[in-house]
Amino acid sequence: MSHLFETYARSDIELVDGHDAYVVDELGNQYLDFGAGIGVMNLGYHPRTVQAAVEKQIKGIWHTSNLYKSTLQERVAGLLTQGTDRLVFFANSGAEANEAALKLARRYTGKHKIMNFAQAFHGRTYGALSLTPVTAYQAGYGVDQDVVTKPFNQQVAIDQLDDTFAAVILEVVQGEGGIHVADRSWLQRLVNKAQHLGVLVIVDEVQSGMGRTGSLYAYEQFDIVPDIVTVAKALANGLPVGAMIGQAKLGTAFQPGSHGTTFGGNPVVMASAYAVLQSLTPEFLADVQQKGLAIMHDLVQGSQNLQQVKAVRGLGLMIGIELTTDVQPVLMKLREGGILALSAQGNTLRLLPVLTMDEQEMHAGVMTILTTIGEA
Repeated sequence: MSHLFETYARSDIELVDGHDAYVVDELGNQYLDFGAGIGVMNLGYHPRTVQAAVEKQIKGIWHTSNLYKSTLQERVAGLLTQGTDRLVFFANSGAEANEAALKLARRYTGKHKIMNFAQAFHGRTYGALSLTPVTAYQAGYGVDQDVVTKPFNQQVAIDQLDDTFAAVILEVVQGEGGIHVADRSWLQRLVNKAQHLGVLVIVDEVQSGMGRTGSLYAYEQFDIVPDIVTVAKALANGLPVGAMIGQAKLGTAFQPGSHGTTFGGNPVVMASAYAVLQSLTPEFLADVQQKGLAIMHDLVQGSQNLQQVKAVRGLGLMIGIELTTDVQPVLMKLREGGILALSAQGNTLRLLPVLTMDEQEMHAGVMTILTTIGEA
């Protein structure tokens, strides 16, 4: 008998260790990880510099409340803001970061309406869930009614945006929704209109950030400047953390007591996050871009004669293969063949490989994925 709520459709394997781009189960079986713990383990398993930073910090203080100053938080915030005039709030997850963004937008503007987009995913806590227009996730919870959902990448969203909105929230690359990449022109026009109207632009980079698409933040490749950015997942390479990054002008809305967290910005987590961010050098990001181009080429070329493949989409190493057949049997066969991957909406096979996976491993994995799809 399990004493856990059945909120997950769990696999019958237990992962107990890992190294580089591989995970190992309790029987000693090894799997090449094209899921990275749902986009969390970007630097792989036991990365030397990150592990050393955590081990060093854990020998000191593990926790101190946010009632005291934190040099570590300031250092991480400095790397997240990249020298720009922005402020950071640390939380424990992407959902919490989006909750903070929602609260900040409403408090700063004095308005409540939020525009979001079909296929979006922003988390499962109450406010974040209200921004996630998936019936199966929202059913029975009585979500916030001040959220207006519009189609992604379509002009109607721009046409119906007006100054009654506090904010618009979006993912530049929709992850859970099926790896849909924003159209560059559409996104720029949406952001320009929003900011002209005084509507805040929130970009959710929880899955697409931290180098996943070949830049620190995916939005940097679209020539836009959001008012608020949220990150989490890969920020501390497996330790729980989230962050909301906002333009400095928004700081007037958050005063002591207006928002808070017990564990956000924990010293051990901050030590990991600092080491992660230091690893995301221009050379590292350029390598991710190159790997992304290579894997997309392999997938597009290799799927041309596969009737099971409807489309291949993505940016960097955030890739979706939309199938004409059920994705679950493909995931099962891949696992049996030593590869872990993910699914997303619309029978999409979602690939979020460990960013440090070498090109030979990645190419071999892609060939196995294509063969498996062809046999489905």
